[in-house]
Amino acid sequence: MNPIRVGVVGAGGNTRKFHIPNLQKQAGVEVLTLANRTRASGEKVAREFGVPEVADHWRAVIEDDRLDAICIGTWPYLHAPVTIAALEAGKHVLCEARMAMNASEAHAMLACARRHPERVAQIVPAPHTLAFDRTIVDMIGDGYIGELIALDARVVSPSDFPQWDTPVHWRHDRTLSGFNIMSMGIWYEAIMRWIGPAATVHALGQSVVRHRRDGDGRRVAMEIPDHVEVACRMAQGGQMRLLVSTVLGLGSGIRVDIYGTEGTLRLADEGSGLTLTAGRRGDAALAPVAVDPAKRGGWRVEEEFVNAIRGLEPVTHTDFATGVRYMEWTEAVSRSMRSGETVRLPL
Repeated sequence: MNPIRVGVVGAGGNTRKFHIPNLQKQAGVEVLTLANRTRASGEKVAREFGVPEVADHWRAVIEDDRLDAICIGTWPYLHAPVTIAALEAGKHVLCEARMAMNASEAHAMLACARRHPERVAQIVPAPHTLAFDRTIVDMIGDGYIGELIALDARVVSPSDFPQWDTPVHWRHDRTLSGFNIMSMGIWYEAIMRWIGPAATVHALGQSVVRHRRDGDGRRVAMEIPDHVEVACRMAQGGQMRLLVSTVLGLGSGIRVDIYGTEGTLRLADEGSGLTLTAGRRGDAALAPVAVDPAKRGGWRVEEEFVNAIRGLEPVTHTDFATGVRYMEWTEAVSRSMRSGETVRLPL
């Protein structure tokens, strides 16, 4: 195996929890250098993980000719410029989700990746349904539900009633997050794995917590909603309804129901982890689905990235074309909320 030398741009939570340690576990892989928002924060991460060098700016990492690959763990506002610069510099790219600020940036990233097909370009996937995806896909593909009628999803983050005194987070800042809203995008990415993309989007949203205080005590208007409801017509037929909220007191939980002409699937978490149940015409109730261990997926992002560089396997979670689709949908949600109109996909 040829050695693979990796540079890190942005050492956020996922980068520290997953990407750096898991890359270091891969045989023949060395994390050689990193750049963070400040040199001091970069040096702290470097000491924690034994990374030998710290750069003052992300461009210094991109321009380092010793490196084969770049892991991008910044907030979304830097994903497109760093990705495009890295690919143009001859580096493979593993980019943290969400893919970009908007659909235009995502298209530019995909176009650059296609200009450099010899380079691996991977987006960190939505991980929360990996254990069940293959089973759900196979059941639907084998005709378990018949024809899709509707997918009804409710994703309510564990929280109390609206919290007026919570500080401003980067996810609240449109200049850093773009059109990304709460966990909305990761759920649409998972849904696409099961039933494909949407053809139309109609959305309503609101910022229940209308302002928060920044580090200087100033009120900052919240431009990114904390409660969103989206209705879609799916490209394969059938409909989807998705509710995502962080402000529904005593309403926490995840439940996704997939209704078909012959059967129903339910993926739900009421506090003890996701479980999959199913039932068909004639059944009295839904029953647990035994997931074949051979079909139970899991987190192997860094392993897949390294294997793809070495030509051992293709990227399946998540390629740039998939990222473009979920960024188009994400932007369509914001466009619909602003205009009150239905938005057609693709943009």
